[in-house]
Amino acid sequence: MSKILIVAGLEDKCAATSRGLQLAELMDLQVEVVAFAYANLKRLKLDKSGIADVKQRLLNQRRQAVDAQLERLVGPEHRAKVSVIWSENVHPWIIKRAAGDYAAVIKGRHPSESMGYTSTDWHLLRECKAPVLLVSRQKWKKGSAIMATVDLEATAKAKQSLNADVITTARHYAEMLQVDLSVLCVIDVPTLLVDFDLIDARTYANERMKELQPALAALAKKTGLPVSKFKLKRGPVAKTIVSEAAESKAQLVVMGTVGRRGVRAQLLGNTAEEALQLLKTDTLTLKP
Repeated sequence: MSKILIVAGLEDKCAATSRGLQLAELMDLQVEVVAFAYANLKRLKLDKSGIADVKQRLLNQRRQAVDAQLERLVGPEHRAKVSVIWSENVHPWIIKRAAGDYAAVIKGRHPSESMGYTSTDWHLLRECKAPVLLVSRQKWKKGSAIMATVDLEATAKAKQSLNADVITTARHYAEMLQVDLSVLCVIDVPTLLVDFDLIDARTYANERMKELQPALAALAKKTGLPVSKFKLKRGPVAKTIVSEAAESKAQLVVMGTVGRRGVRAQLLGNTAEEALQLLKTDTLTLKP
């Protein structure tokens, strides 16, 4: 993977462009920047030529804004490939483009606030083949850390392989940025069984932690990461990820995500999507 795709946000309203340029330099990757422009021009009382002229003016205006942003961040000598696309829905273009040789797609984080609306972020989390880095507005600070999250209870080979990929990727970022790395595994206690007094939450979690030690040791050996870097915690998965990220002052959370489609995807987000609703830091998601 030799390229990085940055989805440029509006002026200074997200850190995706600056974050992407920083990572591209550290990872020695080619930079491609894409921006989108769109307006409903059907109501304008213009002929086809007039509408085409307005459309081109808007595209030129957006291109000038992106070029100006890149010049502020890098200088006029920047070598980024810039594209400005006329489209109301941006995710199909990004997903198709990212099917190529891209180390990551970097975009400003914009969680959906409505169950009836599927945001661009959710489409990318489910369908984009490349890793997706959703950037918050916070700057990375010295002394911050990176946290990876894995599912030690996964039995499918694809998900077990994804656990290793998540740790390997997180370790690469941590070494590159020279920050500490921790790996979180959450033990999700069945709420219904606790509510009916069929199990004791603490006892159940402690037993599962003991049972998962061989899987933890195997994953540590496979990824070359010391067992001391792993942490097992009991609690609701998404909320525990968020609280641990805040406690460890993580500037980046790396996790795996399994895409869903159809009506079920509209109603039930996976763990990465649920955590994104609450996380205040950058999130890098990988697929099997």
